Amino acid sequence: MKFFIAFACLLAVAVANEDANILRAEQEVNVDNFKYALELDNSVNVQQKGDLNGEEWVVSGTQSWSSPEGVPVSIEYVADGNGYKVLSANPPLPTPPPIPEAILRSLEYIRAHPSQE
Repeated sequence: MKFFIAFACLLAVAVANEDANILRAEQEVNVDNFKYALELDNSVNVQQKGDLNGEEWVVSGTQSWSSPEGVPVSIEYVADGNGYKVLSANPPLPTPPPIPEAILRSLEYIRAHPSQE
């Protein structure tokens, strides 16, 4: 399943860059691991590898490209049984705003007064 998702992402990158030429395309798929790399002449560079760890896939990879403004963009990630996690991003990904004080007080009240049911 995760290989299908990875392939779909790779396909989406290729379709979004219809005029780009492939500089490098490598792929290796085995029963318990896979890896692929794609580099296009328009600065898109994608690499991903996955290993079956018991019954769980551990997938890691990087993606980089240049924005329409010419700014380099890159993401490094890992996905496993705990979900998808960005390890690094340039430019940094946006962070959520702080939790409002009223919400924090409400959560503390709920914690201090658990339901009697």
